[in-house]
Amino acid sequence: MPAMRMVTMTMRITTTAMSTTIMVTITMTITAMTITVTIIMVTTITITIMLHMIMATVTTITTTSIATTPTITTATSMLMTTNEPVSTGDLAGREAAALYRLMTWLSPAFPVGGFSYSSGIEWAVEAGDIIDTATLADWLDAMLGDGSGLCDAIFLVHAYRAAEAGEEACLREVAELAGAFVPSRERQLETTSQGRAFIDIARAAWDADGLDAMVAGCGAPLVYPVAVGVVAATHGVPLAPTLHAFLHALVSNWISAASRLIPLGQTDSQRVLARLEAAVAATAGRALNATLDDLGGATFRADLASLRHETQYTRLFRS
Repeated sequence: MPAMRMVTMTMRITTTAMSTTIMVTITMTITAMTITVTIIMVTTITITIMLHMIMATVTTITTTSIATTPTITTATSMLMTTNEPVSTGDLAGREAAALYRLMTWLSPAFPVGGFSYSSGIEWAVEAGDIIDTATLADWLDAMLGDGSGLCDAIFLVHAYRAAEAGEEACLREVAELAGAFVPSRERQLETTSQGRAFIDIARAAWDADGLDAMVAGCGAPLVYPVAVGVVAATHGVPLAPTLHAFLHALVSNWISAASRLIPLGQTDSQRVLARLEAAVAATAGRALNATLDDLGGATFRADLASLRHETQYTRLFRS
């Protein structure tokens, strides 16, 4: 009997202990990793979880009990992966619309006929001034920072600001000066043809309130940079991105023409474009802070190329 009582008592104690056992399962999802922590205690459980959702976060779990010593478990989360969904707040709707329109308007696929013009580069190739990637990069760097590239950028900035402020008289003055500043008849054909095409397509597919009034107020046909500035301003697209995108498109068109004339391979063309990245940024910065009194050029050879292009015996381009 004593033996049976002892066994019975032992079983009762075991049952009681099991009934007071609490099993707690905590599941945490940190980035791409799931951590499962199972804690078994006999008395009250206090769990403190410090969870910081950043890369390489350390998660500290502290468990305490009346009858036990605090236990600390440390888990390190995985780095964030590129498969995580992007928050919709990363790019506001207005910014997304502006980016979409800039990418469309200044894409080679936008039908303004830019592929038909070389800005005098065709004559420079025939004359031997441009023969490879190095000479092409030097020529375009000069055109961008000290020639037509800088002037076009300044005209775009002032046309944008006049259109944004609704100053039609000021916009008319900028448009007239930009048209008179072109050094040759073929360059005049190039920039006015593209400007007219840009305005027409914008009206047809991307019309905006006030665009017709601004264009009509200019009187004379708009040159390409003025047309881009007016359209961007009426659509509320920010000036700085518009200017950078315009200069990138301008340089890309120059390189595209040269690649067919020298000729250049696709990789070499991209090397030239990469080399001019800093020049594009510098030209944009100068144009944003320039006045109309800062207009001017020091690329006489490039201007001469645009004048002599019309007398070439064979030509691929219209300028």
